[in-house]
Amino acid sequence: MTQIVEMKSLNKYFGSLHVLESIDLTVEQGEVVVIIGASGSGKSTLIRCINGLEEYESGQLSVDGSRLEPKGGNQQALAEIRKEVGMVFQQFNLFPHLTVRKNIMLAPMKVKNNSQVIANATAERLLSRVGISDQADKYPSQLSGGQQQRVAIARALAMEPRLMLFDEPTSALDPEMIGEVLDVMRELAKEGMTMMVVTHEMGFAREVADRVIYIHEGKIVEEGKPADVFDNPRNERTQAFLSRVLAH
Repeated sequence: MTQIVEMKSLNKYFGSLHVLESIDLTVEQGEVVVIIGASGSGKSTLIRCINGLEEYESGQLSVDGSRLEPKGGNQQALAEIRKEVGMVFQQFNLFPHLTVRKNIMLAPMKVKNNSQVIANATAERLLSRVGISDQADKYPSQLSGGQQQRVAIARALAMEPRLMLFDEPTSALDPEMIGEVLDVMRELAKEGMTMMVVTHEMGFAREVADRVIYIHEGKIVEEGKPADVFDNPRNERTQAFLSRVLAH
């Protein structure tokens, strides 16, 4: 199998706070890895390091064969990585002054130098894929939160990424809208997209993940197949966390 992500002894600090401590992690092509843990445990920071949104201080990080150096070194590698990695955030981060269609067309035209005709065809295909073809010419403010997040997923897919990162993509949504976004993510997983997902949706993690990673205070303290992590966690911190979240 091809390794898409490889971290070795990766360390990240915010001032004196050791946010990620000696992280060793690999993600294979086509694998769905779900990262769980309490708020402030370092989950989002970990995936934000992968596309250079956060700089790390020491260790090694390679993404799809490109080596990203500590402290923002190797900007050429970072540019290559960002072409191969799509990211979906908690907040949808759509451009409010552009229609849904133009939000999606932007990356193919600006980054991949596609023509307007090809970019438009890409937008239409991806809006159909996420189930909102009829919203193409509306503005983000005219859509529900769930629809906006599906547009954000389509926009990330327009880059034809080798890896999709999801940073708590349903946390800003009303409960009735969560399912429609998770359904799109399930389809991506079935199609073989390599995915790293930070989420509090434990049912989704159990159903879709190939591997679940539990992070506590910046350290990976448990990882394994969903059934092993959820039903037979070995680490007492994992047990305590799951007893809290699964009770609600």
